[in-house]
Amino acid sequence: MLKQRSVPALGKEARHNAILGALANDPTVRISTLAGKFGVSTETVRRDIEALSARGMVRRTYGGASVSHPASQPRLSERELVLVNERRRIGEVGAALVEEGAVIMVDAGSTTTHFARALAGRGVRATLLTNSIDAALAAGSSDGLRVLLAPGEFSAVERGLYGPETAAFLRRFHVDMAVIGASGLTEEGPSEAESRAAWVKRAMLERAPRRLLLADSSKFGRAFLEQVCPAEQITDLITDAAPPPPLAAALGRHGLRLDIATKV
Repeated sequence: MLKQRSVPALGKEARHNAILGALANDPTVRISTLAGKFGVSTETVRRDIEALSARGMVRRTYGGASVSHPASQPRLSERELVLVNERRRIGEVGAALVEEGAVIMVDAGSTTTHFARALAGRGVRATLLTNSIDAALAAGSSDGLRVLLAPGEFSAVERGLYGPETAAFLRRFHVDMAVIGASGLTEEGPSEAESRAAWVKRAMLERAPRRLLLADSSKFGRAFLEQVCPAEQITDLITDAAPPPPLAAALGRHGLRLDIATKV
């Protein structure tokens, strides 16, 4: 009688990657199927899917998961609860690049708020223009930072200001650096789930010779509704892990500077 060989259980990170890989080939996956494939309980897979859903990487369905819609992402209040340490480190590395007296534009997002908080903690003298309520409050805690808040239509969900008045305001200024986040990053460049956010990012990028993208590794290989700009328009990528080889190669062709915010 043949002895049945047990399936070695995968670690959490490996399971998450395997779930995303499965969805790349099939728009829906079943929890029971994944549990058998991974050698873990259905409850473990359910928690994996919940974690990926909180990061906007998949959409939960009855008994499984499906690909997330390119025009949707979790609320800011949900996004800021995941990958907190990674995003904090990314913000700190970005803030360390700001020189005394610099003028910076910062868009609304969870990682960019970490940037503003880290910049305030440095005590450097600089001017910060933003459409983010959270970033303005974080930067405003420092006596060394002058904060200019863009006008526009207020979004309580994103705690930011958007619209034609926002873009027109931003285009009035000459700045040293634009600091933006993104919903996803592919070889084509950063993309956004919300068009209004993409418009603000473009207005900021237009005004700055140095253009920083703060994006954690969960954004790699993910394309959302609207492309913000071509990859070559980004001068710096600050992230928490090395991009996969195809993405790294595409970004490297454009001379982009890569900074990886590693654990201390």
